[in-house]
Amino acid sequence: MARRAFRIAYDGSEYYGFQRQPDVPTVEDAIFGALRDLEVLPAEAHKPDGYAAAGRTDRGVSALAQTIALESPVWLTPRALNAELPADVRAWASADAPEDFHATHHAHEREYTYHCYGPATTSKSGLDDPSRAVAVDDDRFRAACKALSGAHDFHNLTPDDHNTERAPTLSAVRDGDYLVVTVTAGGFARELVRRLVSLAYAVGRGEEPLEKLDRALAAEPLPGHEGIAPAPPEPLVLTDVRYPALEFELDPEAAASARALFETRAIERRTGARVARQLGDGIR
Repeated sequence: MARRAFRIAYDGSEYYGFQRQPDVPTVEDAIFGALRDLEVLPAEAHKPDGYAAAGRTDRGVSALAQTIALESPVWLTPRALNAELPADVRAWASADAPEDFHATHHAHEREYTYHCYGPATTSKSGLDDPSRAVAVDDDRFRAACKALSGAHDFHNLTPDDHNTERAPTLSAVRDGDYLVVTVTAGGFARELVRRLVSLAYAVGRGEEPLEKLDRALAAEPLPGHEGIAPAPPEPLVLTDVRYPALEFELDPEAAASARALFETRAIERRTGARVARQLGDGIR
């Protein structure tokens, strides 16, 4: 047995988050179930020896590079793990790790990506186009991202009541009708990424003034009616967790099967979107 780290990608739409919870399906349950089926995790054991994960994603959040580490037999490869994992959870790379490696504490930086739907205000869409109701001013959105970047106490943007000082970096790139928001930091308080995006989105749409950013970052608590709710979880993806000391090796077979699976899911959802659009367009 030796300490190994694995990259795990998953579609979070059917899971109640990553971390195990009683009576609901989680990604961690799926991983532990696979390890038990492979007889790496004894039936009576609470978790694998040396086990830790890079972080906890909320219900509905997906991941490209969730990272777990455990004491692993040499034969346990990503493709071997995939043989027992459900189809929407895929291992795709692995790395040898030092004996004292901890997937949570040794993460140097975490990166999340949020796909924020918001056609630009300069769009030439017709006046009857419902997308105009969610149009976003890119300059205001990016100004919000800049103001929210850097070291701040984000006590107004998380349900946590301690350890709320963080130093994220937010950037946004337009991709058609979407603003793709990248948020990086050494670590995040609960719901912080989604509340950062929610606030930037409200400012970009003109629903909140730019001054709301200063009030959200101030020492004074926001009153309940001015609180910032988290953005929906489904457009959020944990896209990277950086470990300077590890060199991950792609498992070609596992990666190819994962790409094929998620491409099939993308086609299914595009098809579902066409059906929903036909239904909406047909109601007159």
